[in-house]
Amino acid sequence: MTVQSKSPWWTWAAPPIAIAISVTSSVVLNGDVPIGIFILAVPFLFAAVFAAVHHAELVAHHVGQPFGFVLLALAVTLIEVSLVVKILLSSPEIPSDIARDTVFAGIMIVLNGIIGLCLLIGGLKFREQSFQASGASAALGVLGTLAVLTLVLPNFTMTIHGPIYAPPQLAFVAVVSLALYALFLYVQSVRHKSDFTDQAADVLDVVSTRKGSWLISLFMLPVSLLSVVLLAELLVHRVDNAIVTSGFPEGLIGVIIALIVVLPEGVTAIRAAQSNRLQTSINIAMGSALASLCLTIPAVALISLAMGQPLILGLDAEDVVLLVLSLFMATLTLAAGRTTVLQGGIHLVIFFAFLAIAAMP
Repeated sequence: MTVQSKSPWWTWAAPPIAIAISVTSSVVLNGDVPIGIFILAVPFLFAAVFAAVHHAELVAHHVGQPFGFVLLALAVTLIEVSLVVKILLSSPEIPSDIARDTVFAGIMIVLNGIIGLCLLIGGLKFREQSFQASGASAALGVLGTLAVLTLVLPNFTMTIHGPIYAPPQLAFVAVVSLALYALFLYVQSVRHKSDFTDQAADVLDVVSTRKGSWLISLFMLPVSLLSVVLLAELLVHRVDNAIVTSGFPEGLIGVIIALIVVLPEGVTAIRAAQSNRLQTSINIAMGSALASLCLTIPAVALISLAMGQPLILGLDAEDVVLLVLSLFMATLTLAAGRTTVLQGGIHLVIFFAFLAIAAMP
């Protein structure tokens, strides 16, 4: 992952324009998004997302790895949390499953879509790639444990029949999610830092970085994140209405939110795989999935408890099967410490199966 010494002009221009489009539509058009504004806003949304990641990378270089991966994951996850919370607050009287759908979609996209593409591309180019299995297995262990606790176990509780946790149970899951994520960050960044370090080369390379440029990016990072949140909130309702009108399941909105959130990190992970840095790809991908699961669930749980709004977390039967299959195959893939094109193909098949089931349950 190479950080340029001079930021492209669009990384500075896209966020203010995105904010302007959002504010104008909210104030002048009362939140209505005509088709012309929608077509204009979509490219600026993605430009703002990549601008946020670019500035996060510049700041992360001065923090060093693996802290840079943590910063990148936290920055992007903030977008997801904001969008989910916004939708959650829009209908406080109705039990919401948007958090479940978004987190599950993020896990499936990361474990099968992003990692599958990384393994496929890397396998085609280098035949075989290696990484540190200890670090990857640790991340997968945390992800698998919390995924089952948050997305599967609610279907089998008796205090309140699933797929909903009772308030004390929901509070417990939120606390242990944060605690286990904090423990993982400690292991990744301090205790066993070497297990997650790319041994081939420094992950964040900078060519003659100008002094003070990272401070400017430190200012632009929250601006970029704000622009993404505002513009995405403006567009998500129109997309939701289009999905319902077309007859597709409402759960697809969670898939769309997850795709927006993981897109920049996915591109970064694929670039690393193309440079034969699979350790970097796995660090970025798994960090994204962990941050999404461990931060989104506690955030929406807090709002659910405060509002007294039931939060649907338990997955449907077909999604449970896909989750278990994904975790099983990821365990086989990441335990060996070496991969070929075959593993990439397997994960991509599971990813396309997930998309097919999401569109046609």
